[in-house]
Amino acid sequence: MIQKLFNFEDRLVQFAGETIFFCKELPKDNIGKYYFDQMLRSTGSSALNFGEAQGTNTVKDFIHKMTTVLKELKETKVSLKVLGYISYGDEAKRNMLLEELGELTAIVSKMILNKKK
Repeated sequence: MIQKLFNFEDRLVQFAGETIFFCKELPKDNIGKYYFDQMLRSTGSSALNFGEAQGTNTVKDFIHKMTTVLKELKETKVSLKVLGYISYGDEAKRNMLLEELGELTAIVSKMILNKKK
């Protein structure tokens, strides 16, 4: 179960870790391996790009990095939805990850909108 953290970076790291735990239980066939690798990259990238966004010097750079975070989170969402469609992985864990993804996506979108003001 994902504990709600107040530090957004920690929350992204926790989400990446929980996604890895979920993926480690996928069947060890080509499909499971493909989605494990794909989600490992996209969840890790979202956390890493958020870290980079914290060190940007301009609003434009911050928005660019945060847009990448958003893109990677949305990519993870689609992967989880595909796995749900084919009934791969633990359904309860997948739904919990999708719920957290919805919240993370909303937070990132709000951060981007606030910087554009």
